[in-house]
Amino acid sequence: MERPTAGLYLVATPIGNREDITLRALRVLREVDWVAAEDTRHSGQLLKHFQISARLISYHEHNAAQRIPQILKYLAAGQSVALISDAGTPAISDPGEELVRACIQDGIPVIPVPGPVAAVAALAASGLATGRFVFEGFLPLKASQRQARLQQLAQEERTLIFYEAPHRLQQTLQDLLDHCGPERQIVLARELTKLHESFWRGSLAAALEHCAAQPPRGEFTLVLEGRPPSEKEEISPSEAEVRQELARLLAEGLSRSAASRQLAQRFQGSLLWTRRRLYDLSLQLEPLLGSDPSSAVELSSATDDETES
Repeated sequence: MERPTAGLYLVATPIGNREDITLRALRVLREVDWVAAEDTRHSGQLLKHFQISARLISYHEHNAAQRIPQILKYLAAGQSVALISDAGTPAISDPGEELVRACIQDGIPVIPVPGPVAAVAALAASGLATGRFVFEGFLPLKASQRQARLQQLAQEERTLIFYEAPHRLQQTLQDLLDHCGPERQIVLARELTKLHESFWRGSLAAALEHCAAQPPRGEFTLVLEGRPPSEKEEISPSEAEVRQELARLLAEGLSRSAASRQLAQRFQGSLLWTRRRLYDLSLQLEPLLGSDPSSAVELSSATDDETES
């Protein structure tokens, strides 16, 4: 057996259909000294299917700190290591990126062996614009980070790609609708390359109805239409204007929910000021109300003036 050049090989493996593995990937997996796998039991089955006998070592997010020095030691000694994930291309939304950086820092060659990527497969079959796109992977789980990211992405004109687990899909669709509006188009690519592969295409509002009627199962890749150029940002009032309007309505005795609903209807041409975001802003205004609700407008206005200065 020919020994491959020493270095770290990033070997893409099938995301479902085993026939998608490349001839080059099979050759590299047969020839390298070590195969670093996310789950050795899962990858062991793949290697066994292709009658490949390899020395397996586990590498995943929970042991990366300990494994990286060990793998670097093998590589520094002139050995070759193939890095594989449970599915698809390693180092994409994957702890393999840490190992790649460590190898580059130590001057060790990093050799990509291309193959399946769920994001690209979903994009190609989505029917949405493919010329310019943004891969976001999984959205943050922490509420504050998630909302901040979504507020930014709502204004993105390029096609957006996300990964999502089935138990979080409906909440993610709701979050996307709240920030991007009900008519934004989305494609739900499910179980790509597997027996039950399916594509659902439609608006965010319809997607929520679809998932309510058919509880999500399997792994999903979401492809979201970018913000249409026709959506002019000039129709959105400034945050200072919105704060003053919220404060005025709260001072008049409206509840936060009622005030948010009223302003959302008034600003319905703006994707930025959704009902949920208006409600979140009303919570920030609560300290301004104090014991005298009638002072809310003046206090909010004064705060805005101080910020601008």
